[in-house]
Amino acid sequence: MAENVGSMSLPAPCVARTVQTSSVHSALAHLGGYQFMTSIPFGRVSRVATTAVLLSRIAAAQQPARQAPVEVVVPAPPVPAMAGGRRVLAFELHVTNLGQRALAVRSVEVFSSLGAAIPDTVLSGPALRAAFQIGAAMHMGPAPDTLRIDAGARAVVFMWIAANAAARIPALLRHRLTFASLDDGAVSVIDSLVTRVDATPVPVIAAPFRGGEWLAGNGPSDSSAHRRSLIPLNGKAWIAQRFATDWVKIGPNGNTSHDGRSRNENFWGYGEPVLAVADAEVASAVDSMPDNIPGKLPAVTVAGISGNHVILRLSDGRYALYAHLQHGSLKVRRGQRVKRGDVIALLGNSGQATAPHLHFQVMNAPSSVAAEGVPFAFEQFTFEGFGRDYEPDKPHKAIVMRREMPVDDAVVRFPDGLLR
Repeated sequence: MAENVGSMSLPAPCVARTVQTSSVHSALAHLGGYQFMTSIPFGRVSRVATTAVLLSRIAAAQQPARQAPVEVVVPAPPVPAMAGGRRVLAFELHVTNLGQRALAVRSVEVFSSLGAAIPDTVLSGPALRAAFQIGAAMHMGPAPDTLRIDAGARAVVFMWIAANAAARIPALLRHRLTFASLDDGAVSVIDSLVTRVDATPVPVIAAPFRGGEWLAGNGPSDSSAHRRSLIPLNGKAWIAQRFATDWVKIGPNGNTSHDGRSRNENFWGYGEPVLAVADAEVASAVDSMPDNIPGKLPAVTVAGISGNHVILRLSDGRYALYAHLQHGSLKVRRGQRVKRGDVIALLGNSGQATAPHLHFQVMNAPSSVAAEGVPFAFEQFTFEGFGRDYEPDKPHKAIVMRREMPVDDAVVRFPDGLLR
C-alpha cells in the first residue's frame, strides 16, 4: 500500500508515498481568456471577419428564452502535449454567476472548429461533476455533489481532452455551455465562447535523475492534487502546478523506504543527486531551511512552501522548479549558468513536505506559485507500469517512451546517463 503524495499548495502538505509489502500502490485519491471575439489567432482580416460572422450566426441561432448571466474565462490557453501516449489539451473554464439566482450547469461541450456541429468532448452527469469544483472545493477539495453555482459564485471546470497522437491539433476550441435556472428551470445555452490553442512547442528536457526507478506521485492527470491546486495570489488565481509531479524513489526492496520511516535517511531517494534538465540560468536558489522530520510538518508560509529550492530559466523562457531540496546541498547560486546533467542539489524533505521527494514542475514565470504551469516532455524514459499494481519481483512492462510526460502514478526508469 502507499500513502498520498500531496501538493505544495497551502494548506495540504507534500506527502511522499510509502510502499509496504512488495508492491507500489497509488492511493491518490496570462493569457488566453477568450470570450466572444477578444482575439482569434488567424493571420488575415478576411478570416477574422469570417469568424465574426460564424459566431454571430451561432449566437443568433441560440435564441434562448433567457440568457445566462455568466462570465466564462479561460485563464491560460491549452498547449498540446504528449502524456500516456495521448495528445492532451489541459485548461480550465472559470464560470462566474453574475446573476441574482442560482444556476445549474447541465453540460459542457467542446468543438474543434467554429462551424462543427458535433462536439469532440461532452461533459455531463458524473463526468461533469468529476471535472467541476466550486467555492472552497476549488482548493484541492473533492468534486461537489451538485453542479449548482450560487449568485456571485465562481465554478471551475477542469478540462483534460486526450486524443490520438496523430490527431490534428485544432487552432481554436469552441465551447457550448448549457445552464438551467434553479428558480424556474429555464434553460439557456451559450455557444460563442472561443479560446485559442497555443501551438508553442513544449520544452524537451533531460531527466532530473540519473537512472533508478521512480514513482510519479500526483503526476499529470485531470484529477491529481497538483492539477486542482488553484492558488489566489497577487490578485489572480494561478495553477503553477498544473503538470507537476512528486518524484519518489523505489528501492531494491520494492519500497520507498527501508528500516522504518522515522529518519529521512531511511528513504531511498533522500540525498539522491538532482540534475539540471537543460542548459539554463539559475533564476532562484534558496538553501536556508532545515529538513523536516518525516511525518511532521512545520508551520509553512507561502514564501517557504517550496523549502530549499532551485528555479532554472530555460532557453525558451520557461522555468523549471526543483522543490524540497536537502538543506546545505545546493551546488548553484542565482545567476549561475548550468549545463544539462549538472548536479544542482540533493533530494530532501524541506518546506511543505512530510517525507523526502522531489517536487518538479515547469511554469511560465520564476515563481513556484504565482505562475501558470506549462507542459514539457522528457527526452526518454521507460514506463514499467502503475504504482497501484506494480510488483518489482514480478514481470512488468518496459515500454520506452520518448518526448512525453509520465502520467500520474506511473513507475518509470530514467536513463543511466545523458542521451546525445
